[in-house]
Amino acid sequence: MAKVYDVPPDVLISKLSEILKGEDIPPPSWITFVKTGSHKEKPPYERDWWYTRCASILRKVYLHGPIGINELRKEYGGAYNGSYGYGARHHKDAAGAIIRHAVQSLEKLGYIEKVERKGRVASKQGMQKMDKLASDILNEISKTNPQLKIYS
Repeated sequence: MAKVYDVPPDVLISKLSEILKGEDIPPPSWITFVKTGSHKEKPPYERDWWYTRCASILRKVYLHGPIGINELRKEYGGAYNGSYGYGARHHKDAAGAIIRHAVQSLEKLGYIEKVERKGRVASKQGMQKMDKLASDILNEISKTNPQLKIYS
């Protein structure tokens, strides 16, 4: 059985975001108006970016758990140039409310669970769902590239 780290992340995240759209994980009402962090100038262009972010967070928690909100803010942050091109670039963390609401939504679905004083980890149900999806993706990819059949 394939694991999450055996498949390309972009394919896994896009398929997982499609699955999350069908489940009971509504985006907050303010999500269309916010930027993803202070290092950004505009909000995301993609309409369904909330589900993509939730899928990406679920993958990161699976791979790097236990992980906290602050570590996720650092992961999703970026470079910021406060002097409009004339100064050094500094790192800014991503917006915490977006990550916090995404993690809480994934906890409600049962894919993530909280470990006291350590952060969040993927639950058994979340790991099973991600591993099954990874196996399906690897089977699809191995049809076009037969050399990858050794991993499934």
